[in-house]
Amino acid sequence: MSDAPGVGRGTVTPLRVVIGLCLVAPFVAMLWVGSYAKTDPVFIGIPFFYWYQMLWVLISTALTVTAYKLWQLDQRGRAAASRDASAASSGALGTPPSSDAPANPKGGAAE
Repeated sequence: MSDAPGVGRGTVTPLRVVIGLCLVAPFVAMLWVGSYAKTDPVFIGIPFFYWYQMLWVLISTALTVTAYKLWQLDQRGRAAASRDASAASSGALGTPPSSDAPANPKGGAAE
């Protein structure tokens, strides 16, 4: 892992909290049966119990797509931060080549 702050894999950020909420909300809504275990109000002849669940199919899709897009944004930001941290630690000129590498690519002595 990188030594840069906020780049570690286990870091909890506000963006990751929003991602988690987007993914947990449909589960909470469907597990809280008391909130939708009724027949009224009726929507175009369909009892509340059924249209509420079908509405959550659409809401869950939108929330999952949102979570995925936010996750991509988070990963791009972390990759950029990681690149910036590694560039800063290696310096502007880069690291000098290692002296223990053979001078001749075929492994023989240099002539």
